[in-house]
Amino acid sequence: MTISEIAAKAKQASIKLAAVKSDDKNAALKAIADALRTKAADIITANEKDLAAAEKDNLAAPLLKRLKFDQSKIDDVCAGIESLINLDDPVGETLKATELDEGLELYKVSCPIGVIGVIFESRPDALVQISTLCLKSGNAVLLKGGSEAANTNRVLAGVITLATANASMPNDWLGLLETREDVAAILELEDYIDLLVPRGSNQFVKHIMDNTNIAILGHADGICHVYVDSEADIDMAVNIAVDSKCQYVAVCNAAETLLVDESIASDFLPKLKTELDKHNVEIRGCEKTKAIIDVKDATEDDWKTEYLDYTLSIKILSGIDQAIEHINKYGSGHTDAIVTSNKEKAAKFMDLVDSGDVFFNCSTRFSDGFRYGLGAEVGISTNKIHARGPVGLEGLLIYKWKLIGNGQVVDDYSNGQKNFTHKKLDKDFEI
Repeated sequence: MTISEIAAKAKQASIKLAAVKSDDKNAALKAIADALRTKAADIITANEKDLAAAEKDNLAAPLLKRLKFDQSKIDDVCAGIESLINLDDPVGETLKATELDEGLELYKVSCPIGVIGVIFESRPDALVQISTLCLKSGNAVLLKGGSEAANTNRVLAGVITLATANASMPNDWLGLLETREDVAAILELEDYIDLLVPRGSNQFVKHIMDNTNIAILGHADGICHVYVDSEADIDMAVNIAVDSKCQYVAVCNAAETLLVDESIASDFLPKLKTELDKHNVEIRGCEKTKAIIDVKDATEDDWKTEYLDYTLSIKILSGIDQAIEHINKYGSGHTDAIVTSNKEKAAKFMDLVDSGDVFFNCSTRFSDGFRYGLGAEVGISTNKIHARGPVGLEGLLIYKWKLIGNGQVVDDYSNGQKNFTHKKLDKDFEI
């Protein structure tokens, strides 16, 4: 079957899926979780083949960590599915109701986008998260994962497809694309794909944007910052910085640059280095940082780099304004945090830092669809469209306007025989 044929079938499936009832979608999600547990041995065997091939090809350690899909990861994705089941169905929600005139009522109602195309990195858990989010939100999905995870993705897609078919979901709602050539083909399918979600580097996302007419929800680099203010609690700042960097380094919400106010640096940095040394973190610092702790030189490129590894760049600044300026210049609009006891400074930081996620006294690692209660995420949006930050169920919805009348025609309002009332209604849509 050609890519165009797969996409066309997904388009037809999306129309049917949009009308599937909430209980039926939840039953299908439960069937997926049950099937993943039942087929765990097959999934792990396929993943071991991918890992062996990746190690032979000298895949970088952070990417190998992402690629691994063992029993623990299966348990995690199943827990995510069960959390997703417990969320309210977002489809068909009345967002706004207005009386245009007596007996003429307008409703703004949430609905699925249609067909979501996702090009994602070598993370098999992403395939499960993305497909189940699309199912819950009533969208069909076309998935193109990294070639390193080809065996794992193939088994996972097969397990999910069979489970949902047995649960009476529309056929062909999920399509798996496997070759590099498929990416170029996807970009030409604006008649079938309603939204593309490319997950990867800024360069990759820009390439997608420049070569398609399909709407893009961009997930670019995660150059995340923690700013330690002059009024920060030092122990809190150390804990937050270490967690932001080290809790899981190979993800886009891990901190890559630490900004420190000069008035607290001499007290804070030695304590921080002691903790980072326990994790074997390579620190690269500015000249002021090097005068306090023994670290490597930081270059201009370090402020622009997403390491995805045990490397952290540190810069000492003079005040919050310089920190905000640095983040807005070098950051990727992903997640940035301030540590301070001054609420006015925190409010200023959160207002002026131009990122999708801005945090006060907590780790950047909280920037995640599952942790937000969104039911995992299809990706992180660092651009400014209908969805920003972690994109969960709500980000996979659009809306339609539904107007209910009783024979009204515009001519009566144009000639003045009738007038609009435009009265806000407190009621949900129903026929």
